[in-house]
Amino acid sequence: MIPRIKAAIWVDAEIRRCRVNGIDAYLVRRGDEHAGAILIKHNRFEAGCTVYTPTTPPDGGRAWRRGTGDDPVPEADADAYIARQRGYDPDLWVVEIEDPRGIWALAEPVLP
Repeated sequence: MIPRIKAAIWVDAEIRRCRVNGIDAYLVRRGDEHAGAILIKHNRFEAGCTVYTPTTPPDGGRAWRRGTGDDPVPEADADAYIARQRGYDPDLWVVEIEDPRGIWALAEPVLP
């Protein structure tokens, strides 16, 4: 099993990675510093939003799923999904990536 880094460190690194690449990224909600789950809202504005939710692949590493489905959804739908998840998990982190050009991609795999 691959050791996991703390949620706070991962979030800080992802926001920094975005900004270095000219992409705006913001911490919307701070969760548990050590182990809170992380949701990523990829906002492409007119092209819609996708919310990525963490999952654990068989090798124990970090991977993601599209919590809002295969196709981008309106921002209101993405926000409603995040609100529901926050109701289940009070330790949840939420990062929003504003990417109208569609150049951002996760460094870890996105599973179907």
